[in-house]
Amino acid sequence: MQSLFAALLLASAAPLFASCLDVAEGRARRDLEVGRASQGDVGVEIAEGLAAVRRLGARELHLWASAPTLSIRLTTGASGGGTWNVRIENLLPDAELVAETKAGAPLAVEIEGTPFPTERTFRLELPANEEITLSLRAPDRALLTPWRFAVFADVQEAIDGVQDIYTKMNATPGIRFALISGDLTSQGTVEQLETFQREMKALAFPCYSTLGNHELGTRDDLYHEYFGRGNYTFDFRGVRFTLLDSASATLDPLVYMWLDGWLEGSRDRLHVVTMHIVPIDPVGSRNGSFASRAEADKLLSQLARGGVDLTFYGHIHSYYAFENAGIPAHITGGGGAIPERMDGIGRHFLTVDVIPPGVIEQVAIVRVD
Repeated sequence: MQSLFAALLLASAAPLFASCLDVAEGRARRDLEVGRASQGDVGVEIAEGLAAVRRLGARELHLWASAPTLSIRLTTGASGGGTWNVRIENLLPDAELVAETKAGAPLAVEIEGTPFPTERTFRLELPANEEITLSLRAPDRALLTPWRFAVFADVQEAIDGVQDIYTKMNATPGIRFALISGDLTSQGTVEQLETFQREMKALAFPCYSTLGNHELGTRDDLYHEYFGRGNYTFDFRGVRFTLLDSASATLDPLVYMWLDGWLEGSRDRLHVVTMHIVPIDPVGSRNGSFASRAEADKLLSQLARGGVDLTFYGHIHSYYAFENAGIPAHITGGGGAIPERMDGIGRHFLTVDVIPPGVIEQVAIVRVD
């Protein structure tokens, strides 16, 4: 009787155990759908899912970019010929949009409006029943001269007061774009995600983000609708950037498979990896690390074998510089959330100076308070 009861208990608990083990699976599979949309016979697909499709309507396309360079395939169908407005948010201010037909014939692109430095609407005359390639290009995308990017995380409840950080960022010379290591909001609601995107418009450059545990506070699919993939990679000026979704203190097995390919493709260049929760907390007082020490070891070993040069994390509301598996690591959680007490760090962001093709010259803390 006891053995039967134990068997029934184990069977009833199995779905719970499975759900605990696969807490990030839904988000990883949702990544595969980012960047694709259709309406009738009109469709759009962004290579590698590097933009969220915010709207695909009657001759209208609205994207939120997750990378400096995008390759967009737009199929017009019988109903999609005519004047199109293509609105792209979170782009580099000097990015250009180039359009051509499947046969390679160029199409004219005009700038319809530039309401903010990182937002532009392009107007195009597109033929019906055609496959159009739209290429968003940064003029310096392949340049191998010194440059700078920024990193920050954990804005959370300071979402309405984040402009002091943005003002300081805009006043810091040379920042090409920023990485956000999660916890953009306190609960991940529609209103908070929209507020965060609205506040970002004050910046002179785009921010490419992954999500943190606070983006899971309402529904774990809302982030994808607004910002796009949680796991993705892109190249810029001699550096590969990989952002990973560790918001549940784990990575989904599908992400480990993607990561293998991303690491293999980056061995000839610098590789920077960013995620929210650090695999192993270097301090330990908050236990702000992966749920499994074995998985943390697995991930760090994979990053080390893959030749990763630099890692950034958030989640802990302070600043720490350390090494994991021989890889330089930085926790930067000073975006506005309640800071660690008595550590003297306060609100801050980091700047990273790169000398391509193979040198990280400096990671510097910039204090805001």
